[in-house]
Amino acid sequence: MAEEKNPRVLMETSMGNVTIELYKDKAPITVRNFLSYVKEGFYDGLVFHRVIRDFMIQGGGMDASMQPKKTKFAIKNEAANGLSNTRGTVAMARTAVVDSATSQFFINVVDNPSLDYRGKKPELFGYAVFGKVVEGMETVDAIRQVKTGSRMGHSDVPVEPVVINTIRIIE
Repeated sequence: MAEEKNPRVLMETSMGNVTIELYKDKAPITVRNFLSYVKEGFYDGLVFHRVIRDFMIQGGGMDASMQPKKTKFAIKNEAANGLSNTRGTVAMARTAVVDSATSQFFINVVDNPSLDYRGKKPELFGYAVFGKVVEGMETVDAIRQVKTGSRMGHSDVPVEPVVINTIRIIE
């Protein structure tokens, strides 16, 4: 039997396209959750609301006016799956609570080993990598260079919104 290929999604942003391969073998819960949001069109029109040039770009939870979009239930953190937060990988954002990820994700723009799973304690648990940019890293690099400021109590917000027009599954 042929090995089932990992699903891929195309994220169309206001600054260009990014293709992401999802590691459903290593992060099945996370990938299922992410794809459920994709299939509903949840991400359409949301923005990258947190951009830190030498760290990561984060999106998937707020619109251009910094209003959070209502999400589904939080999922189990699969950070202990052996994957590392290296440049180009996609991981789930969360609060200080280990199993609090919902719809927000981030793309690592540099290697961030400090975000990897290092132990069961909450402060060591890390962030679950569930995919990797396979095309369009130049778009990610363009996004990381945008001018940022503070908005609605959030810092590192792009001055000009970087919009996720849509994310869709590609065959």
